[in-house]
Amino acid sequence: MATVKAILYKSKKKSDGKYSIAIRVTKDRKSKYFFLEWIDEKYWDVKNFRVKSAHPNSRRLNNLIAKKVAEADDTILEYEASKKHYAINDIINVLKGEKITLSFFDLAEEHILQLKKMNKANRAVSDNSKINTFREFINKDELLFDEITEQLLNKFKAYLVAKGSVSERSIMNIFILIRLLYNRAIKMGIADRQRYPFGESKIRISLPESIKIGLDEDEIRRMESLELENGSPILHTRNVFLFSFYLAGIRISDVLKMKWNDIKDDRLYYRMGKNNKITSLKIPKAIFEILEYYKSEKIKGSDYIFPELKKADENNPEDIYIKTKTAIKKFNKYLGTLAKMAEIDKKVTTHIARHSFGNIAGDKISPHMLQKLYRHSNLSTTIGYQANFIHKDADDALDSVLNF
Repeated sequence: MATVKAILYKSKKKSDGKYSIAIRVTKDRKSKYFFLEWIDEKYWDVKNFRVKSAHPNSRRLNNLIAKKVAEADDTILEYEASKKHYAINDIINVLKGEKITLSFFDLAEEHILQLKKMNKANRAVSDNSKINTFREFINKDELLFDEITEQLLNKFKAYLVAKGSVSERSIMNIFILIRLLYNRAIKMGIADRQRYPFGESKIRISLPESIKIGLDEDEIRRMESLELENGSPILHTRNVFLFSFYLAGIRISDVLKMKWNDIKDDRLYYRMGKNNKITSLKIPKAIFEILEYYKSEKIKGSDYIFPELKKADENNPEDIYIKTKTAIKKFNKYLGTLAKMAEIDKKVTTHIARHSFGNIAGDKISPHMLQKLYRHSNLSTTIGYQANFIHKDADDALDSVLNF
């Protein structure tokens, strides 16, 4: 719930030494101010949040303060009672006597704050970056939902394409976030469905297909057989990559969060960061060999298996996210070197461990079993993903026509 308080705003001072009386509205640890009149500091009653009686216009000013505080409090109570969404600007606009409006960026900021409260730091950082890209294009801090038109979004897309550094998929992901916030605003009654800029014959969102290429069996063996210096960063990188691959391509962010007490009776139990699912996998022999390498650094059961998060603040999801992101960037650098050493003519990154498992699995494993191994919520997701690596039928069909 928002709070309202009358203060003497001392962050700005007039040339005659006076400060402005202000009504401060605070919500979700963010404050905005509605300014009244300027007075000398000696006339402000800090304890009672009012103008001292010694001021010649104290009665008028205190009535004005009481009126504005009451207006703000009444508006907040009305919103809270009806369970309607509101932002600080809505309260400030009431004090200004203006029509209540909600800025797109106000709703976006609350969206980011909510993600942080839910400990979804990676999503919060990613979505905040998308919002900042849109804000950079708009070049102002307030944007009403009515202003988000097809024309505006088409100009935004052209702006991103002209930059040359933003992929089509990244552009669509920004549009998906804008659409999500617009739909949320419609449900809250602060945006008009008739002005909705998305849909058929309007802005259509279509994610481009991405090419998924994994390593084959021979390439994995060549990587495994490399002679690497004990204790070196490149050996550690290979260990993390293969740990992910051996366990059906567990995401590196989840691998780094694994602890020794996640291992029980030769099985690994862990919670998947992307969808919060708990899963269990049998630990292959090759994984035990990797674990042996790190046992000397084990302090206790709750200690991380790999070193990247040992100094992270476990109660700070953002700190964990930053350290994980830094580690992945380092891993990808060394994986490029490993690829050259193993004579692999493919771009090898941490994510390709998952693609490699899919590529080698091909059609050897049933889709239902792959769904379980991949931890997908829907079988259709598994079938769509695995289709990237199954080419035999198409290859045979082509050969049947061309072999004449």
